[in-house]
Amino acid sequence: MMNADMDAIEAENQVELEEKTRLINQVLELQHTLEDLSARVDAVKEENLKLKSENQVLGQYIENLMSASSVFQTTDTKSKRK
Repeated sequence: MMNADMDAIEAENQVELEEKTRLINQVLELQHTLEDLSARVDAVKEENLKLKSENQVLGQYIENLMSASSVFQTTDTKSKRK
């Protein structure tokens, strides 16, 4: 009887150990996924800042071209008269 009880306890401990191992592996996998997502978010933020800066430069360039062009200056004065 004692031997059967010890076998049952050992089997239960083995099941708990397997469950803990499975959970630890799952946590580690989720940590790696989180690290990958964080790196991706950082890369997207950096790209976003770069694109915003480029958009500002292009916007300024377009404004300068429009102010230097007689076509847009004529349009501006007509719209101001209305």
